[in-house]
Amino acid sequence: MAETNQSQTGGMFDNKSGAQPAPAQQPQQNVPVVQKDVVDSVLAKITKFEETGELKLPANYSAANALKSAWLILQETKDRSDRPALVVCTKESIANALLDMVVQGLSPMKKQCYFIVYGNKLTLQRSYLGTLAIAKRVGGVLTAVANCVYEGDEFIFSVDPQTGLKKIVKHEQTLETLDANKVKGAYAILVTDDGRVIVEIMNISQIKQAWMQGATKGGSPAHKNFGDEMAKKTVIGRACKLLIGMSDDSALFDEPDDTEVDTTAGQRAAQIEGAANKKHLGDIEDANFEEVKSAAPAQQPSSAPSPTQQENAADDKPPY
Repeated sequence: MAETNQSQTGGMFDNKSGAQPAPAQQPQQNVPVVQKDVVDSVLAKITKFEETGELKLPANYSAANALKSAWLILQETKDRSDRPALVVCTKESIANALLDMVVQGLSPMKKQCYFIVYGNKLTLQRSYLGTLAIAKRVGGVLTAVANCVYEGDEFIFSVDPQTGLKKIVKHEQTLETLDANKVKGAYAILVTDDGRVIVEIMNISQIKQAWMQGATKGGSPAHKNFGDEMAKKTVIGRACKLLIGMSDDSALFDEPDDTEVDTTAGQRAAQIEGAANKKHLGDIEDANFEEVKSAAPAQQPSSAPSPTQQENAADDKPPY
């Protein structure tokens, strides 16, 4: 705050007694200040669940490191009204979003998941990279390759009438046909450590329909400028989810990702409640919350994700 010169007349303050004017008070916000020990509380409960056999974490995964990185990211996460997530979200939703991340063995620092605010709830959304990581972990994926089919390509595939499995018979293309604005479809091929070859094929209509389930409805800069790369991302994500669904612990990973997700908070909450081996933490008793009284009325939280969150969830950078 700028200093006032008391020897001047006609100023904002006329202090004839010589006493220093009282400093102007800054308006205070009515916000709960979430202490970092909420992360410690979650980690303590996760450790307890492991010791009692109620929860089994993925191998070679550090829950402590993931929680610490998540906390750093959450401090920068905001809702649609540009308010901090740690301010508007309930402590229970924060705790359960963190638990959801740990159970799936995801790392926010590796862009395998994102935290998104819906109203006063914090939710976890798995990214394309997270889906691929889980497929490699639980499905034994060795290689995952996707290609686009462009106008002018010669593309032939077959379907085994006995197994229903698809097989790429022929795909020939030239440099002239490689046009991101002329994508007819895409396919993904996954090869697993037990010799299985899984093929997923989608035409452009199916791909765009999948994009419509996302937060940006296929309108992000990545979808507009790198449509072919986003098509690859979509089809390889679907192939991975097929493999994840065949695993014994598929219920752990039955989550939407950023290539195919419904953004309604109700459906998201239902998935969290219904997924197997997902322990609801309930009240986090060890977390300290302080409240500062406000002179100004608090705004109602928005039920839609912020534009920044939508861009993150859409993973605008091409995956290759």
